[in-house]
Amino acid sequence: MASTVAPPTTLQTTPSTPLSSPGLSPTSSNQLSPDDVELLAKLEEQNRLLETDHKVLRSVNGSRRNSGSSLVSSSSASSNLSHLEEDTWILWGRIVNEWEEVRKKKDKQLRDMVRKGIPHHFRAIVWQLLCNAQNMPIKDQYSELLKMTSPCEKLIRRDIARTYPEHEFFREKDSLGQEVLFNVMKAYSLVDREVGYCQGSAFIVGLLLMQMPEEEAFCVFVKLMQDYRLRELFKPTMAELGLCMYQFESMIQEHLPELHIHFQAQSFHTSMYASSWFLTIFLTNFPLPVATRIFDIFMCEGLEIVFRVGLAILQMNHAELIQLDMEGMLQHFQRVIPHQLDSGPDKVIQAAYQVKYNAKKMKKLEKEYTTIKTKEMEEQVEIKRLRTENRLLKQRIDTLEKKVHARYSEDSVLQLERELVQARLKEAESQCALKEMQDKILDMERRNTSLPDDTNVARLQEELIGSKLREAEALTGLKELRQQVRDLEDHWQRHLARTTGRWKDAPRKNALSELQDELMSVRLREAEAQAELRETRQRMMELETQSQIHSNQLRRAEQEGRALQDRVQTLTTQNKDLTGQLQEIKRKQAEIQCKSKEEVMAVRLREADNIAAMAELQQHISELEIQKEEGKVQGQLNHTDSRQYIRDLKDQIAELKHEALPGLLFESPAELVRASPPMTASISSTTTRAAAAWASPTTRRTRTAPRGPSWRAAGWGALAPAASDSTPTWTTRTATARMTGRPSASHCPPVPPPTSPPPSDPL
Repeated sequence: MASTVAPPTTLQTTPSTPLSSPGLSPTSSNQLSPDDVELLAKLEEQNRLLETDHKVLRSVNGSRRNSGSSLVSSSSASSNLSHLEEDTWILWGRIVNEWEEVRKKKDKQLRDMVRKGIPHHFRAIVWQLLCNAQNMPIKDQYSELLKMTSPCEKLIRRDIARTYPEHEFFREKDSLGQEVLFNVMKAYSLVDREVGYCQGSAFIVGLLLMQMPEEEAFCVFVKLMQDYRLRELFKPTMAELGLCMYQFESMIQEHLPELHIHFQAQSFHTSMYASSWFLTIFLTNFPLPVATRIFDIFMCEGLEIVFRVGLAILQMNHAELIQLDMEGMLQHFQRVIPHQLDSGPDKVIQAAYQVKYNAKKMKKLEKEYTTIKTKEMEEQVEIKRLRTENRLLKQRIDTLEKKVHARYSEDSVLQLERELVQARLKEAESQCALKEMQDKILDMERRNTSLPDDTNVARLQEELIGSKLREAEALTGLKELRQQVRDLEDHWQRHLARTTGRWKDAPRKNALSELQDELMSVRLREAEAQAELRETRQRMMELETQSQIHSNQLRRAEQEGRALQDRVQTLTTQNKDLTGQLQEIKRKQAEIQCKSKEEVMAVRLREADNIAAMAELQQHISELEIQKEEGKVQGQLNHTDSRQYIRDLKDQIAELKHEALPGLLFESPAELVRASPPMTASISSTTTRAAAAWASPTTRRTRTAPRGPSWRAAGWGALAPAASDSTPTWTTRTATARMTGRPSASHCPPVPPPTSPPPSDPL
């Protein structure tokens, strides 16, 4: 902070020149006068014009690259600044000169000045003063950091071209802007290896490089990461970003409940549109002049301005957003909202400071979020532990399954395959029998339908008799009518004959004959009417007969329909019964499979028992071998036939192994009996020969130990003398117990061998 600030007409800056301005002394007024307040309103408009002046921006950016560059190029600015700008320079020059005093005593006025905008030429030094980055020791390490290699260099190179691609300072590939941006990002990735490099931080560094040299930009960026919560935002876990999203969503729920409900209904999460606001401080969302003004306030007040501006934007677009779906809202945030701020940042900043921001409530929300995250972390730890245990258990199960699968014997597999084939054959036979029964049922139903119904025949016979009676009545009436017609015709013929003779004799007829003629005509008409009546009645009877026939046909059709319904119900019941039988067959098949699995498990258990029995026998054999070695060492064979003694011990070991074979294959004598006949015969013959050998006197004389209880204590568990010493009767209870897998009641545990040598009597 060695630059000097002076009016545009006399501004000269050198590293050793003290900051001063003509007409302004250190003893000037500490408070802004009313004229200064009025002047600030004019300065705001002039600052916008100055920021949009590309010639001034180019001159300032060109002069900023040198290590000893000043804050602004005096030669280019003096031709463009008006008298109002000179007053702004004087005011900010006073603030910079008296920074410590202004920061302590006039912090509120300083905040108001920053909110109204920092002049472009003062931004570099004011930003450094706001974050206390002007005298950082890490600045001296910058050149050394650039010589080192960072593991994030590839990622930084990849994102450099996407940082401010339309800005002239970063537009060209391998330009000065891209190179210094790479240097700053690389240096910070070496300073803070936990954060390293994160997308979004390059936009903040790029904005700093637009205002100051790369060394100062590096120091300011380090301060921002350490003191402005940006480091927590850019950590790999991004825990601070989740907290900001939680706090911002709570503010939306409080201030804009309808919009919050609409967002929830459309599944439009806060992170979908607001995460870039907090990560880049609106640098990727708003025009650069607007984002720079917001960044001024961020340097002074921190992330509070991001919450305020974000909520103000939602309030300004409340009516449009509430009518859009999720895709429409995304398009609105990306395309419409940035163009709303083309006119300037004053409107959105003014709306931002009308938002109610409660710092205590934000602290409370932070505690709630911390509690929620702690619970989630505990749950995740528990889930990870359970998953680890589950994985270990699965590995153990897989190992056990492999071991069990390896122990499957070919005999058991063949036996199971034979049982499965038998079960399938039984199932096929049952299916064939079931199909035959179904065919028989269908055949019987067809025969039943072809048989006449007795009730239907009787009813039809009654209807036929009634129809014949009505036909007979009709025929009788017709005959009577015909007879009457014939009688009338005869009478008419006679009448004509009489009247014809009278007309010949008497041309004139009297009144009586006329009346008779008229009476005859009436009778004829009456006969014709009666004939017509009889025909009508006959027609009516025919119609009634047809109607009755149709009624009978309809009744029979209804009866047939009911019969068909009954048949359908019967067939449905039969189908259910057949389905039940099929399920029963499947259940029996499943039971057979379960039994086969149980038998497999029993075989495995017997194998384990056999292995344990084999281990016991091997242990016993090893004990006998140890006793033999001890006998050799102690000189037990000095006065005896050692060769014969060794042969007898070997024979005894071989017989014990031979006798152990049935115990390894079968768990009990009952299973020995159920074994295959050849094996049973072999084992029986072996056992018989062994018993005969023990019972023969020669064997007793050859294989017996010296009489007396001393041999019993010597550890001979296979042979035990009887109660009488005079008659050495030996027993094979121990061998039998080993064969069956059960301990013998007379078997005593072996005791250590005696220290005295055995007798000289050979075995």
